[in-house]
Amino acid sequence: MDSRAVYLSLWSQIFFTFFMRVSTSPHAGTEESQTSYTINSVHLTLLPSADVASGTHVTWRCEVSVSHGSSGLLTHHFLFLRDDVEVYSKNSSDASVSYFLFQARAAHSGTYECRVKVHDKSRTSHARKLTVTGLQTPQLQLSVLQLFQGEEVTAICSAPQEEGSLSFHFYLDQEQLKTVRSSTTSAETQVLLDHAGDRKLYCTYTVTMVPQAGLSNHSNTVGVLVKGLFITPIMNVLPSKTLVEGDVVEFVCKVVNPPPKTEVFLTKDHKVLKKGLTSLVHRFQVRAEDSGEYDCKAEMKNVQKGTSESVTVKELFSTPVLTMDPREVFEGERFTLTCSVSRLVSDRLRPQDVNFSLFKDQHPLEAPGGSYSSVALPSSSADYSCRAQGRNLGNLIAKNSTHLHLEVKVPVSVPLLSVVGGSLVLGRPFQLLCQASQGSLPISYILRGPMGGSEVKVVWRSGERALFNVSSIQKASDISSFVCQASNNPLRTASRESAASRLQHATIIEPVSQPVLTLSPALGQAAEGDHLTLTCSVQRGTPPITFTWFHTTSTKPLAFKTTNELSGSHGITDLGQKHAGGYYCVSSNPSNHSQQSAVVTMGVSVAGWKKGSIAVVCVLLTLILILILLAKKRLLPFQRRKRSAELSVKPAGTKTDGEGAEVTLGLLNEAANVTPGVMGRSVWSEHVSGSESDEPSHDERPEAAQTQYTEVLPPPANPDRAPVKPGTDTVYSEVQGSVHGVSEQADGASQQGSLEYAQLNHNDNRDHDDYVEHCSVNIHSDRGDHNGPEDHGNHFNNGSHGNLNSNCDHADHNNCADNSDCNE
Repeated sequence: MDSRAVYLSLWSQIFFTFFMRVSTSPHAGTEESQTSYTINSVHLTLLPSADVASGTHVTWRCEVSVSHGSSGLLTHHFLFLRDDVEVYSKNSSDASVSYFLFQARAAHSGTYECRVKVHDKSRTSHARKLTVTGLQTPQLQLSVLQLFQGEEVTAICSAPQEEGSLSFHFYLDQEQLKTVRSSTTSAETQVLLDHAGDRKLYCTYTVTMVPQAGLSNHSNTVGVLVKGLFITPIMNVLPSKTLVEGDVVEFVCKVVNPPPKTEVFLTKDHKVLKKGLTSLVHRFQVRAEDSGEYDCKAEMKNVQKGTSESVTVKELFSTPVLTMDPREVFEGERFTLTCSVSRLVSDRLRPQDVNFSLFKDQHPLEAPGGSYSSVALPSSSADYSCRAQGRNLGNLIAKNSTHLHLEVKVPVSVPLLSVVGGSLVLGRPFQLLCQASQGSLPISYILRGPMGGSEVKVVWRSGERALFNVSSIQKASDISSFVCQASNNPLRTASRESAASRLQHATIIEPVSQPVLTLSPALGQAAEGDHLTLTCSVQRGTPPITFTWFHTTSTKPLAFKTTNELSGSHGITDLGQKHAGGYYCVSSNPSNHSQQSAVVTMGVSVAGWKKGSIAVVCVLLTLILILILLAKKRLLPFQRRKRSAELSVKPAGTKTDGEGAEVTLGLLNEAANVTPGVMGRSVWSEHVSGSESDEPSHDERPEAAQTQYTEVLPPPANPDRAPVKPGTDTVYSEVQGSVHGVSEQADGASQQGSLEYAQLNHNDNRDHDDYVEHCSVNIHSDRGDHNGPEDHGNHFNNGSHGNLNSNCDHADHNNCADNSDCNE
């Protein structure tokens, strides 16, 4: 395409766009914004092709299709993107816009897109990729074309027609020297030419953002003439390269026919000894440490030439050594410091010509012959050193030894052996502490015990302690067998018996033995109202001892007592039944170990006066009951005849017990206004045997004894009497048939004995009722043990107040208090 036509088309588009913007009125814009529209498509066209050579003119054409409902023109915003980066934009009412690349370069390669915006809507075309091949040939320029060896030349490489960031590469004789990055189309660098002769330089470049474009062609090659620089120096060492301490040496370093401004240096171990212009001379007195490699260097600009020589310096005498004997010194001991040299050059110096000096903290000491002796004191601790001096050819050579630190040690004092905690318990483990009040570390402590063994503890640091664990001892006398020995001088451990001590004083606690509890009065002798003493005692134990007494009915102690004695007592006054039971005591002491006694059980008997009172009451009550029975026997027939009209007697069935004996039960009620000598209103039924015994013999016993029951109707209610107790309206009496058929009724018509139960009213006689409530007597007799009707074995029962039960034997009423349970 003709370039003139392209330029003309471009100016035409610019003019048309400007005209459309000026001609568009605000009112028209308002109508346009209100027009409905839609973007149909956006198409991007690349001319002449997607692959072009460097320098080709490239045109991008973007076309848009928009549908809208107004007859006016819409403004399109065209945006051209390369790799998502904006490269060109334009607003136009035309449906197409072109973007021109004049002489496209490799930096223009990439992926292009066109995006069209119409108000708030936008659409993007399909991506198109452009590849520009080929790079421009760069140009190289040098600041000078002739220079001396070691000088630098300025090189400039440029590619003015390229675009973007470039990386320039510089070469010397086809060997790449360096790479320089630049944001422009040129780069500048310095090239060192350190070899004489003709040298050739050229450069190339690459596009940083498009590495696939490859490397450009070589630039023009520029030749440079590098002239040689002859400044290599020479060096002489006088009088010799082998020297002795004290000798004077001379170094000569110079350049023959040097160029102007040539500098000369004498160095050793990277240290400049002297500097000169074209030449130098350096003279000094050598020492042993001056042995080594010396360099003579000539320098002009960036060019350096040099030479070197090795020099050996022998010691006139060796470095002095300060020694001490002995190496460790204790206060009061003598020590010796000696300064000496191990070797010297005999043809230059005699041993007697070496002078020695000793110093204490850099202050001189009087030490003729290099030896110093003294008794160690605390002030002797210091830093010591010595100096040796000798002459070689009149030159004085002096050397100092290294420092020797002397720390005068303090002998260990007699250690103190003690029990950790201040006390120990026999039979238990404990610890012993062995500690010296003074002495230099380390200190060795040796503990020997009663069994002959030994244990060693070494204290190395301040704050450490020598603690020995002892399993136990069984006797207090064993404590004096422990011996502790301390030493901080290994050479004299065996001889320092003065640094040993025994454990003389210690609090030894013996655990208490099992206690024994004794009671006073003794078992079986305590009665109500007595004073009881509980005594707890042990056979051994270190005081103070605490005794604690307990009753088995409670875990709470009765009392406790701390004493220095081996026994303690606790008293209980006014004994009662609540004090009966088991007692025990517990003993303890500072050993923190307690022992418990065996349990002692005791009983508390009734007081003597109570026993006598009960016996008297029981005897009197027994006599009264006997009298009542006797009176009742005599008055019974009369009473039966008197009340026969009031009673309705019905026959009852008979019942035989297992033994065939007759059982007669009577109910005695208390009543008022009765016949003297009779308690209550009662009906007594008696069975009178034909024999004097209550029971028949086995030969005379009937085969089946019958028991009869008789229903007794209550008499009419008497308002003068006390109300009838509920539950006693009708009572039954169990009657056993008589063996001999003898009738006990007054009329003699019936041959069966009957026992009657009658309803009785209460009696207001409270005196007799109190007796019945306080002492219940069960009068009974065994079969064949008693003679007469009084010993028949009748059972006495109070129907209104409950059973009067007693274990008081009728045969021994005087011992009622001892043989029965009688309630007060």
